Amino acid sequence: MSSTLPVGPRTPSVVQMMRWIRRPIPMLEDCRTRYGDTFTIRFPAVAPMVLFSDPAAVKEIFTGSPDTLRAGEANVILEPFLGSDSLLLMDGARHKRERKLLMPPFHGERMRLYGDVMRTLANEAIDGWPLGQAFPIHHEMQRITLEVILRTVFGLDDGPQLTRLRDLLTEAAALITDHPLLMVGFFQRDFGRLSAWGRAMRLREEADRILFAEFARRRSAGTAGRDDILSLLLDARDEHGQPMSDAELRDEMMTLLIAGHETTATTLAWLLHRVLTYPSVFARLRDEVQTVGHGEPIGSERLGELAFLDATIKETMRTMPIIPMVGRAVHTPTSIGGVELPVGVVAAPCIYLTHHRTDVWGDPHVFRPERFLEHKPGPYEFFPFGGGTRHCIGAAFASYEMKIVMAQILARLELRTAPGYQARVVRRGIAFAPSAGMPVVVERRAA
Repeated sequence: MSSTLPVGPRTPSVVQMMRWIRRPIPMLEDCRTRYGDTFTIRFPAVAPMVLFSDPAAVKEIFTGSPDTLRAGEANVILEPFLGSDSLLLMDGARHKRERKLLMPPFHGERMRLYGDVMRTLANEAIDGWPLGQAFPIHHEMQRITLEVILRTVFGLDDGPQLTRLRDLLTEAAALITDHPLLMVGFFQRDFGRLSAWGRAMRLREEADRILFAEFARRRSAGTAGRDDILSLLLDARDEHGQPMSDAELRDEMMTLLIAGHETTATTLAWLLHRVLTYPSVFARLRDEVQTVGHGEPIGSERLGELAFLDATIKETMRTMPIIPMVGRAVHTPTSIGGVELPVGVVAAPCIYLTHHRTDVWGDPHVFRPERFLEHKPGPYEFFPFGGGTRHCIGAAFASYEMKIVMAQILARLELRTAPGYQARVVRRGIAFAPSAGMPVVVERRAA
């Protein structure tokens, strides 16, 4: 197999893995320079990954047969975190059934129901930020997005369950951040409570107990009058009239948490970094929020008028996609971009490299939100939420939340980056985040 795949780094797989963990962006850029649009990287104990960044090849992957190119198999590394009943790990008819059950709660119109909760939580967080003192804004974004998930997705109200689940999830996220090698199967070994993986498993077990108890309580009490996503999923039935099992519910709730919490928080942190780095962008955003809102909080029905904010969010996701690639496991031999791929490899559209192609984006390393007002890129040139039938079901939810949170920050705060701060890309689990939590200073806060 190795002799037939596109060339790539010749260093041992363990060296490639360590470089991927410590310096992922330089690794990708170096490979593009050395090997071109298509190359192979290898990590220990996993299938070789062939990365593609030509939009034509990306299209072939996203429109290819799901029987040939299986996303669920490619995501198997996430099973210890999400569970085998996660949508991200499913293929074929099972994936189609599960996605159909999960889609209705994320319909665009339903997002309006969650807008007030998102705005309230953002304002509560802003009220507590210190004046004139540097603090890590990324951590605050994590607090907001976690609280949004717990309230709108899990439907938990104030009380000991909410408090304990929040603490467990925060501790688990910190554990994975401090031990990035836990993402590698070899290090997922339980040596008791003193080992990192052992602690992670204990946290998961306790979180599961809370969730299963909540499922039982919600079924017993009924879901009438509730509009949180968990209640909607408890009521959902497939084409055979069957509900989701507790195991499916647990895994999908954890999938929605992990996919919608850390990723959205990290994108917001990068968004603030970009906005504060470019004063003209910040000023234009402030003017747009003031014009649309007339000094009042912007309601859900007017978010669509924040065109420049939408473009700025997209440009942030283009220049710094926090998930650098997506994968499809090759189940039957196939050809992608003129490259013959055997069974057992992973075809991986590289989001970062595609988003930085000079033939598509001109000056790709220049941050220029206007490009999204001037031209709508195709789905194989710009795909921060993946593509094809595996496009993230929470994309609208995440985009909606980012607009609401950012609109409140722009309307209420004068802030700047902490003196001397220089952002570096660091790994937080599967996401690429700004170093040191992206420290900022709030200089003024409006009521």
